[in-house]
Formats: sequence, structure tokens, C-alpha cells
Amino acid sequence: MRKVSAIIKVRAKESIGARIRRLREEQGVTQATLAAMAGVNQGYISEIERDLVKPRRRTLDALAAALNMPKGVLIGGGVEHDSPQPLETRELPLFGSIPAGPPSESQEQLEMFPVLKHQWSPDHFCLRLSFDSMEPTLKPGDIVLVHYRPDVEPELVQGRVCACLIDGQPTLKRVTVEKRGKERIVILRGDNPRVPPVLIDRSRDFSIQGIVIRLVCRDL
Repeated sequence: MRKVSAIIKVRAKESIGARIRRLREEQGVTQATLAAMAGVNQGYISEIERDLVKPRRRTLDALAAALNMPKGVLIGGGVEHDSPQPLETRELPLFGSIPAGPPSESQEQLEMFPVLKHQWSPDHFCLRLSFDSMEPTLKPGDIVLVHYRPDVEPELVQGRVCACLIDGQPTLKRVTVEKRGKERIVILRGDNPRVPPVLIDRSRDFSIQGIVIRLVCRDL
């Protein structure tokens, strides 16, 4: 009992950065993985854990979701904050393939998936990945949150992971745009080095259906 009391006292004095580092390490999650799940830069995670910067409210929300912890656990400030608290969630459509139209109208929906309330929006949907082109950043079986943005201009999503349709076939890739002479070329690249880039010219039927916002679920 004394040992438990000592642990509680130590944790009550932890800084936010130290608490985030402890929870991350207890779950066996690397800084790089946590950064990808929360949608922030790895260097920023490192600075937070070393108490060089104080995380913003939205960052705390994202870290709490990534670590599957109530935000109060990250903030600390008392023994009660290390007790699990109910999370307020709302459900979004979950798809097994990139929908070729508005998620609310698609017939391909598999089920509903709960997300934290602040992540919910009527133009968001969840996608269960079957692609390996984004390994190791995203893995088959991961569930990601996608912002439905049909036909957004590729120049506006440079470097972002997007849900795309190429000649009617779904793919998940990072979108970049290059000028080659007078022609604009859209290049789709995966994080998996074994997957060759795809060049999109005017002969291809190409559209961006959505932008991947964050990872919301991964089996460990």
C-alpha cells in the first residue's frame, strides 16, 4: 500500500511532458508513431516531453485521443486524474473502400465508428485501410479520419495523405504537383519505398475524395 501511495504522489508531481512520455512508453509507442497519430511534428512531441513547450489545447485533445486517455490524465493535477473517465464520442460512417461520392449517400458503408466529439463533423468519415502503400506511417487495418473534400485542387494539399480515385480505382497516397514545361503533373507517392510513384496527366480520370486528418485506431 505504501508503494502505491508513493507512486501516486510521484505521478501527482509529474509535469505534463513527463506524464505524456510515461504514458507513451507504457503503451510501447514511439515518438514518431505518436506524432503521426496525433497529426503533429515529431520534434514538437520531443519538445513537449522535455517541457520546452506547453502543448496547445488542440494538441492535448489529439494526444489524448492517440493515447486513448482522457485529457484530464494528461493534464494531471490530482490523484483523480489517473482514474479512467468516460469519453464523449459520436459516430461516423466507417468504410472499407474510398467512397466515390458523399459519405452520407454512399451504399458502401460497413458500419459506424465512434470518434471523440471534437473530431466529429458531418463532412468527416472513417476509412479502414487495406492499402500497404503508406507503410510504415499507416498500416493495413488502421482506421483513419478523413475530411471529405471532393475535387480539391492538388496544389492545396501538397504533401498531404489523400484518399484518391484513379480511373475509378481507390488509392491512398501523398499528393504533390510539379511543373514540367507547360504541363502540370500530379504525382502520387506512398511512404512505402517499394511502391513506385504514380504520375497523373490529363489522360487519367483522377479525383481527390478526401484528406486524411489523423489515425484514430490501430491494433497493437
